[in-house]
Amino acid sequence: MVGWEPWNSIPEGIGTMTKLPEPTSSLNRTRRRIGILIESPPVTRAITVIIVLNAITLGLETSSIAMERVGPILVFLDRAVLAIFVAELLIKMFAFGWRFFTNGWNIFDFAIVGIALAPSSGNLAVLRSLRILRGLRLITFVPSMRKVVAALIAAIPGISSVIALLALVYYVFAVLVTKLYGSAFPDWFGTVGRSMYSLFQIMTLESWSMGIVRPVMEEFPFAWLVFVPFILVTSFAVINLFIAVIVNAMTEQRQAASTSIRDEIHAVSKAEVSVLMLKMESLQNQMDEIKEMLERR
Repeated sequence: MVGWEPWNSIPEGIGTMTKLPEPTSSLNRTRRRIGILIESPPVTRAITVIIVLNAITLGLETSSIAMERVGPILVFLDRAVLAIFVAELLIKMFAFGWRFFTNGWNIFDFAIVGIALAPSSGNLAVLRSLRILRGLRLITFVPSMRKVVAALIAAIPGISSVIALLALVYYVFAVLVTKLYGSAFPDWFGTVGRSMYSLFQIMTLESWSMGIVRPVMEEFPFAWLVFVPFILVTSFAVINLFIAVIVNAMTEQRQAASTSIRDEIHAVSKAEVSVLMLKMESLQNQMDEIKEMLERR
């Protein structure tokens, strides 16, 4: 980028993800410069590329052919990438200090890299497979992914209500089909638990007709009066409620972000107007003084 200056390119609170320390000392000024640099677009893009390449190399490690041909190279790249991630986190912790842990995404990155640093031998060998979780760091560096995750988190209260409604519908229909068809089809509807599992299969529309409903209808011709409404309520109505809640949360997140940006712009504009008014007042005072000096002459 031509003319790019990392020290001044990112205004605090707009471009950076974590609040920088105040420039009250030379050390803090150095930390601010490092913090702006580590959060700058070029560095962010480089880390994003490294995350993608690391995910690819971890996938190649599952191939016996790839390990036979370039196994040592893949292992070296994996360790090099881990060293880069550790260095990045240490630099951020130095730049932001305790503020590093006030950002949820920083904590997420810290946990992911910490898992990768855990010993992977003996009983902890399973942790080695968790290295692929480093690919999830891509969420931190892609704004659109962060927005989706933030929307999903914001939608949890609404989703909880939908889940409660779905559980209630499940329980009502499970008790109903257990009483109606439990004695004739004990493998599917012998207990409430078996009925709920069978109803879950029906809700997913996986072999629901030929696998469960039609055999039941051979003995109970009007069984469709129970199963069809259940499918309409769960597979279509309730699932669409999930989608509606998530879309609504994403819309609210977008509106909140737009409002925040407008407030920041308004605050900056107001501050600039205040500074301009002070300058004009100072200029007016100087002109008055010059006028008085001329009148005295």
